[in-house]
Amino acid sequence: MVSELGADNTQDSGLADLAKGVAEQQSNDAAESHQTPQDATQSSQGESAAAAGELAEAEKAEKVSQTAEIRVTTTADQIALDLAQTGAILPPEGITKAPKIDKHAVSEEEIEAKRLAEEEARRTAELQSKKAYTPLGRWWRKLQTSQDKISLGMMIVALGVVYGDIGTSPLYLAQSFVSGQGGIQNADRPAVLGMLSLLFWSVTLITTVKYVFIAMRIDNKGEGGIFALFSLVKRYAKWLWIPAMVGGAAFLADSVLTPAVSISSAVEGLKTLAPLEGLFEENQSLTLVITTIIIVILFLIQSRGTESIGKVFGLVVLVWFTFLAVTGVMAIGGDWTIFEALNPLYGIEYLVDPHNHAHLAIMGTVFLATTGAEALYSDMGHVGRGNIYATWPYIKICLMLNYFGQGQWIIQNQTNVSVQTIENLNPFFQMMPETVRYVAVVLSVVAGIIASQALITGAYTMVSEATGLNWMPHLQVRYPSRTRGQLYIPVVNWVLMFATLSVLFIFQDSERMTAAYGLALTVTMITTTVLLAAYIWWGKKQRVAAIIFTIIFLAIQILFFISSMSKFMTGGWFTTLVTIAIFGIMYTWDTGTKVERSQRRHMSPEDFLPALNVLHNDEKIPLYADNIVYLTSDTELRRLDTDIFYSIFADHQKRARAWWAVSVFVTDDPYTREYSVENFGTDFLFRVRIRLGFKVSQNVATYLHQIMHELIDDGTLQPQTSIYPTVDEDPEIGSIRYVLIHKELMPESKITTSGALALRMKYAIRKAAGSPIKWFGLSTYNPLVEVQPLFVSTSPVAPLRRVNLRKTKKPITLEAVLAKKAAKAGIPVDVAAAEALENSTDAENTQG
Repeated sequence: MVSELGADNTQDSGLADLAKGVAEQQSNDAAESHQTPQDATQSSQGESAAAAGELAEAEKAEKVSQTAEIRVTTTADQIALDLAQTGAILPPEGITKAPKIDKHAVSEEEIEAKRLAEEEARRTAELQSKKAYTPLGRWWRKLQTSQDKISLGMMIVALGVVYGDIGTSPLYLAQSFVSGQGGIQNADRPAVLGMLSLLFWSVTLITTVKYVFIAMRIDNKGEGGIFALFSLVKRYAKWLWIPAMVGGAAFLADSVLTPAVSISSAVEGLKTLAPLEGLFEENQSLTLVITTIIIVILFLIQSRGTESIGKVFGLVVLVWFTFLAVTGVMAIGGDWTIFEALNPLYGIEYLVDPHNHAHLAIMGTVFLATTGAEALYSDMGHVGRGNIYATWPYIKICLMLNYFGQGQWIIQNQTNVSVQTIENLNPFFQMMPETVRYVAVVLSVVAGIIASQALITGAYTMVSEATGLNWMPHLQVRYPSRTRGQLYIPVVNWVLMFATLSVLFIFQDSERMTAAYGLALTVTMITTTVLLAAYIWWGKKQRVAAIIFTIIFLAIQILFFISSMSKFMTGGWFTTLVTIAIFGIMYTWDTGTKVERSQRRHMSPEDFLPALNVLHNDEKIPLYADNIVYLTSDTELRRLDTDIFYSIFADHQKRARAWWAVSVFVTDDPYTREYSVENFGTDFLFRVRIRLGFKVSQNVATYLHQIMHELIDDGTLQPQTSIYPTVDEDPEIGSIRYVLIHKELMPESKITTSGALALRMKYAIRKAAGSPIKWFGLSTYNPLVEVQPLFVSTSPVAPLRRVNLRKTKKPITLEAVLAKKAAKAGIPVDVAAAEALENSTDAENTQG
């Protein structure tokens, strides 16, 4: 009968259970009063009939007609019937709009991604099965079936994502050179040829040889960058964390300057347009305002993903580099003797020439041509190595043509008096005709935005990798594009925007920003060289090659560093401070994590199962919740963190029908949805590991409901039908309480001063970075954030010495206080008799 009611009213399936429970309780009460269950039933039915007789005739007739087909035979049937007629306890579904599991809930993006993957696999299979009759055909087949495969679409994306930074160097490098020489009148032909020679061979050796030919062959599952490189070499030597951490901090610090330098130098090109000269002279801060607006908009659109931006920018970048080449050729004209600078002797002679007004600092200017190399390596995972190989030759040719064109213009206008009077002379814009300059300004602004995008994307990647190394807190990461390399970190985005705007307002114009630019990046390049040499030495076991590589590239980059140190007082101090701050964050987080891990303990099943079994069956302790869910980073399923164990037992015992320890592992595949469960042969303890693709929402609560339902269906978990409303609108699952455990340092902990400081700073950073509640998708469920002491070794505490109180004539006792209050109230009290009684009682106790 109860089952029939439950079938007709599925939303109130718990009401029948409640009615059944009430009936059983009444039966027990009847047995205790020496009544049979049938007597209790008849008595209950009599009471129900008496109550029914008090109803109005109309209501009684309606009730009879509605229940004519229902046979009432037991008290449980009667109570269930009455409850069903009172209306539903649970509100209608859909009030809270909680997410539900749906097999058809697959996004169009995922369907399209699977289709493209299947099409790519089919195309690769066809290519492998196709016979190649020529060496070129065999080479092409091998290329397209390897990690170096290329495609036209991704080549366009590579142009938009990878080459932005290095593509804007022509905007300010020659300007910095002229300024360093004390004006264009001092930039004679030997100086220009020497600068161009140093520039060409620096780009060739650093960008082409070191990064494109060597570094990009050393990748970590397709990912590049200094942190990915460190992951490959960290097992060879413990000290390698130092160059990796310093280099990563310096790269992130220089990422702050790139948007400000690139965009402001492009916007300043507006000053070279004749119709706008007066406007900018009257409004000196107009350039600053325009640059600020562009930077703010750039950071606001980051959440859309770099893939869509790359596609839009790719064709524009292709036009930009073509424009650089064309304008460079126009400036060179018919005098191709400028290419004498390809001879490296010109650069070496100029470096030691006493007429070199910049002296060794000229290398700091030349270094600006290589600033995009590290970003190119970091962004390799976004577009694929093969697409960079395919596009870099064209990029380099276009850059060199433009640099040499600017050099030719400087030589031709060294004695031009009208040019010598121009403030902040920029050969890039001045070498173009007036009509072409309009196009140059528009394209350069777009190119500046692209350069900023490349560094911002690289910063996201490096922070994500630093998090994986436990050098930074776990931040919320979004993947707005189809590839894992293209990500978006909101916290990093807003911090970068604030820091970039700070640079803009501190330095005001691009010439002063250029003075600060590049110092930190030289540090990154030096540390990358150290890590690459370590991999060649230990990983590839090519000792001679490692020594040659180290000598050549360390010598060049240390020279860059020394020359860049001349920029310290004029702006390099800013990036140095930012580098130190970022390094401090990573160092303290890493140190604090090591201290915590040294204290982490795990329990085997024989240690925790007996205690949990006793607590689970101890009905004297009320239930804390039907299900208590702990989020843990431990992915090993056959053990339990001591943190979870003591959270259950410490203070107030957290008894539950089931305890859950859940870990989430993010896979490299975008759409993985898997889980594994270990229940240790019980129905009350479950270790769950959820494997989710990086594009899948980390909605742990929704997935856990699916897991619970499936465990109930197969009999592993006991049914948990509930009649009370819940946020997740799931009456088949009991109450759930989510718990996150944070650690804190105890005052008595025996720990070094540096270790304690690192832990306190780590906890402060964690608080500022925010809780992982949002990442787990638990904001709606108000999880408990529990703080536990970090169980490090504690210092012994000396015992206290008891000091007796001075005796008083009238000692304070309970009896004296009560007697005094009674006297005030006018109640007669025989104090002597009371004291005699007390004394006699004490004597008896003493004898006993």
